[in-house]
Amino acid sequence: MHWKRPAVAISGAALLTLAACGGGSSGGGTGAGPTATFSAGGGSGQSIDMSRSDGPAPPIDGAKQGGTVTSLTNRGASTFDPTEIYYTNTASIGQALVFRSLTQYVYNPDTKEMVLIPDLASSWKSNADFTDWTFTLRDGVKYENGQPVTCADMRYGLLRSMDRDAFPTGASYSNDYFLGGDKYKGPITSGSTKFPGITCNGQDLNIKMTKPFPDMPYWGSFPAMSPIPQSASDPKKYRLHPLATGPYKFDKYQPGTSLTLVRNDQWDPASDPGRHAYPDGYNFKFTEDSSKLDQLIINDQGSAQTTLTYENLLTADYRTATQQAPDRVVTGTSPCTFFWYPDYTKITDVNVRRAIGLAYPYENAWLAAGSIVGVTRIPATSIMPPGIPGRPNKTYDPLGIGGKNTDTAKAKQMLKDANALGYELKFYYSTDDPNSVNVKNEIVKSLTTAGFKASPVATTTNQFYTLTQDPNSPVNVRSLGWCSDWPSGSSWLPPELGSNSPQSINLSKFSEPAVDKEMNRIQTLPLDQQPDAWYQLDKTIGEKYFPMIPTGYSGSAMMHGSKIQGMNNDSTFGYPTWKDIWISS
Repeated sequence: MHWKRPAVAISGAALLTLAACGGGSSGGGTGAGPTATFSAGGGSGQSIDMSRSDGPAPPIDGAKQGGTVTSLTNRGASTFDPTEIYYTNTASIGQALVFRSLTQYVYNPDTKEMVLIPDLASSWKSNADFTDWTFTLRDGVKYENGQPVTCADMRYGLLRSMDRDAFPTGASYSNDYFLGGDKYKGPITSGSTKFPGITCNGQDLNIKMTKPFPDMPYWGSFPAMSPIPQSASDPKKYRLHPLATGPYKFDKYQPGTSLTLVRNDQWDPASDPGRHAYPDGYNFKFTEDSSKLDQLIINDQGSAQTTLTYENLLTADYRTATQQAPDRVVTGTSPCTFFWYPDYTKITDVNVRRAIGLAYPYENAWLAAGSIVGVTRIPATSIMPPGIPGRPNKTYDPLGIGGKNTDTAKAKQMLKDANALGYELKFYYSTDDPNSVNVKNEIVKSLTTAGFKASPVATTTNQFYTLTQDPNSPVNVRSLGWCSDWPSGSSWLPPELGSNSPQSINLSKFSEPAVDKEMNRIQTLPLDQQPDAWYQLDKTIGEKYFPMIPTGYSGSAMMHGSKIQGMNNDSTFGYPTWKDIWISS
């Protein structure tokens, strides 16, 4: 999943170990007991708590109804159509507040980790090899317009998730795993809903897989796995006002600028085991001035008391905030790696790609962006971040620089040896974001010293994501990040580097048949053998091909006003625990 910020700034010195998921219970069924723990061979295992199958969600001690939460961010927001949501910001907001999917995550205050529980599906089961899944949908759920949610709507939402032409930025797991998904063009592009791999029998939704998919309950938590009535699914209209099934619905929406959510009176808390809905509404303001945002919340005056930001605090502001109001600073893990992606189809010499990695100004870029070393930025060497099962604490280091020690002299010599001095690198930066401008300046300085011709391309924050994901953009290096869809190598290497992955996700345009073959092989291995195999493939890709440059692992350092309560770190996204937030008097 794409991260919430361009990959020019982030993360800290030591992430806590992330819970591992991505395997299957020993019995092969996932809904048989009160708690099933899935592990892909390593780590503590991320739990699925089937005891939380009935609503309402347990009340939070002292929590009160009322008030409006304001959320400020200096970044834009991509689409809110649930089928094409694939950034952590819109996915986090949508999944928690607006859309209900097959499954959902909730925060466990005792372990401070997220737990997967039922949502629209009250239970589910699979066959022994995870190629046949049945989700039993709960009765009585309605859209904001009062119409009941049906199994046919759920099926249509899943069909929509396979329409890559209509929704090119959406995740491709349905195409990759659903039986026939590699050939089905989707209901909008093909004009057909004939797809035998997904069927309804009353409230039972059955999905057949082309290969084992033990992670299906985790994919089931995504907004793309939510119901959509066929009659209301025109993408041009639906992305402006998707129908809510969660506790809040769209009131006013200006794409990329603002979103106001108000209560959805058709949401029944008795049917929802995970969501609270204490505030009366949410007011999201995007593309705010980053130089003023932190100070507004730190000062905590007036409306700032009911305001939060999911942006990471800048270094100086973090120091101030932790001294003046440590109880209002929220830190934690986020399972993400940031990258510079050289275009594999344009920058074909691996030594030129390595020279870029040597020349990248890691520490100077982090400081220029206001990152907090030890909290929101960690030097990175492997593709997969800490906490992914199979990944050792000490990983391979393809450049020998520890993920932070820029070496422009070695980079320049490498360019000379490749007869590539003066090689031009074109990359986007946002002119309306001072941090992006600062980072751009550091990158240009370092690349120039290393013998490259640095040609930054100006854009705006609002356009950055769209242009970065456009495979035809006139650049040869892109910058973004990737976060675990769930902690498993299967949610890292195939979507990021598979030849069949959409180029809006495979930003390096990497394609190697030998790597594709190995990815397919790993996914047929016994579950306990997959984690190590994914790490070994990570190592092979990094050392042999070096298709993308890890510029850091991430962490979170958010802040809220004094009247915001219940805001913790959602480690699946690195965002606030929206479902638990309430406002004190």
